[in-house]
Formats: sequence, structure tokens, C-alpha cells
Amino acid sequence: MTRFPIEEFTSLQTPFYFYDLKLLERTLKEIKRTARDPRFKIHYAIKANANPGILRSIQAAGLGVDCVSGWEIEAATEAGFRGDRIVYAGVGKSDNEIRLGLDMDIECFNVESEPELRIINELASEKNKIAKVAIRVNPNIDAHTHAYITTGLAENKFGITIEQLPEIIAIARELPCVELRGLHFHIGSQITETEPFVMLCETINRLQDEYDKIGVSFATINVGGGLGIDYAHPERHPIPDFESYFMTFHNHLKLRSGQELHFELGRSIVAQCGSLITKVLYIKEGSTKRFAIVDAGMSDLIRPALYNAHHKIENITNPNDDLHHYDVVGPICESSDCFGQGELLPCIKRGDLLALRSAGAYGEIMASRYNCRPFPHSYFSEN
Repeated sequence: MTRFPIEEFTSLQTPFYFYDLKLLERTLKEIKRTARDPRFKIHYAIKANANPGILRSIQAAGLGVDCVSGWEIEAATEAGFRGDRIVYAGVGKSDNEIRLGLDMDIECFNVESEPELRIINELASEKNKIAKVAIRVNPNIDAHTHAYITTGLAENKFGITIEQLPEIIAIARELPCVELRGLHFHIGSQITETEPFVMLCETINRLQDEYDKIGVSFATINVGGGLGIDYAHPERHPIPDFESYFMTFHNHLKLRSGQELHFELGRSIVAQCGSLITKVLYIKEGSTKRFAIVDAGMSDLIRPALYNAHHKIENITNPNDDLHHYDVVGPICESSDCFGQGELLPCIKRGDLLALRSAGAYGEIMASRYNCRPFPHSYFSEN
């Protein structure tokens, strides 16, 4: 259970991000326990949270890292990740970002188009290097999640279609400065059902069977990430069900001898350890609603405005008073700057501190300076 040190918070400038490093440590230990199959290799998806303190904890736990930009590669190396533990995905890798990956001798480029494959070969040739690549395949699987974070359908921009795969593989095998290492998949984020992952396993099994027949094998299969968390009950489920997640792949995916299975987990590792702490500025009585106006805004946590997502809101100053309904809104000049409507919360008054839970993923990393607001600071607890 995350403990909020209210007495310490009162001296800090709000809003700010608060990270429970003890919970992060427990989460990382649970991943290592449940991903005990020696063929399983875990990479942290840095796009979820690139806070240096978070990255150092994850690096110390022995995970690799999944990057989607050159700047993420730089952040990873600054946190101590070796190049051979970095995989690099993204539909729009610039030449300079590819060169950086080559200079770092990264573990793998996850390639998303034929033109990208040819450019990687060309740039690797200029450096007299061999680039290790995996082909990102779009399996056309509906992950039953928000449209903005579904990535495995035919109409998504990511990867290549299964129908295009034979031609791309043939090209990769002919290019002199790329080494085809494997296949890469990612079907979406915040997936809370096992069915999409089972369907992914079945698709991979079918593809591998087809390529076995023509003598094409892959050293690695990368199934991405996507495991969801419980936003409604962060205290009840502070750590996702990694056991079921990894067992789904253990039971349904038919790995070949010597083959590695790579995962790229982000949200499920860091979301529950982080909260956005905000102070109540005003209680405004409307004709039909009561508003709690806070000093955090969509610039500090954009998920509610962008995805219509909901984060559990807690009154951590006054947790035991009578319950009332509030619309919890921020100061940004946008009607979408709203964290919750009709929230049933203990009586709120000016100066109270509220915690927006499960903000460790896609909170700080997506912050902006809209309305010229400064970026919030971050603080850590190891107790």
C-alpha cells in the first residue's frame, strides 16, 4: 500500500509527481519471479516513463529497454543500459536516430517498412556495420482497447501486413548489411483480457510453421507489451497479474529450440507506483454541480483529456469525512481539462491535497508547458 507522507507534502510546491520506489521494487521482483522461463527476455518500454530515478531502478533490476526514439536511446544509456540491451522500434526513425542506434551497437532495430529496411542497410554500410533487425508484423488482431492505443489492426500505421511479410523477409535476407534476427509484434496497450494474447500466439505459431517449411528460422520472437493495470483499484491490485500474462505465452506459443521470446512492458511496470499530487484552489458551487478546482491540469496528466481515461482520485488530506460529489477540474483554459465528473470524495476544502493515482505511466513523460506552465517536480519514497 502506497503511503503518502502528508506532513512532508505540505512543504512542497504543487503539483508534483510522487513515486513509491518500494512498490516499483516489488513489481520488478514479481516480474523476475513470474518470467522465470530462461527463454523470456524483458525490455522496459521507456515511453511509459523516462524519469532518471525510475530508469536507474529498472536498469539495476537487470531489464533491457525498448526505445521508440533516438532521445530515448540517449536517456537509456545515461541511465546505464548497455547498447546490447536496447531494442528500437518506431515507424519514423530518422537517419540520425538510426546512426545513433548503429553507433550504440543496439540489440535490434524493429523495422516497420521496406523503405526503412533499405535505409538501415545503407546507413550500416556507410559505417561498415551489420544491423540486427526484426520485422514488425501487423497481425490484424483487435485488442479491445481504446482506438488511440490499438496498434495491431490492419488500418493502423504500425508494421507491415502478413501478406507483405514474405517479400520483406526475402529482401532482408539479401541485403548485405542487415541480419534478420526475428519477428516483432505489438497489438496495443492497456489490454486486460487474455484472448488477444492467445490469438497473437496462434498467429505466430501459424507463421513459424509456414516458414519452417521453407527453411527460414528466427532467433527471436518479440510480442511487445500491452498488459493493462487496474486504474479503478490501485490499492487492491498494485501489481498486475504477471503470472497469468507470462503463462499465456508459455502455454500457447510454440517456441523453437534456442529461440528467445522478448517482451516490451511499460505501463504494467511503472503505472501504479506513481501519483500526481495536486492542491485544491477553490470549491465552486454551480447551479447543479460542485467543482473542486485544483492546481494540476491536463498539461501534467493528459490521459483523461486525450483518452477519456479515468484515474482514481483520493483526498489524502481529509480521507475520512462525509462524502460529497465533485467535478475535479484543473486551471487550463480548455473544457477538456477535467480529471473526473461526479466524483464521490470525502469533503474537500481549499488547501486539501488530492492524489491522482496510477500516474506513473504516461503522466510525467507526456507533460507539456501548455499555458506556459512549468513542468512539475518529482519526488520519491523508498519507505
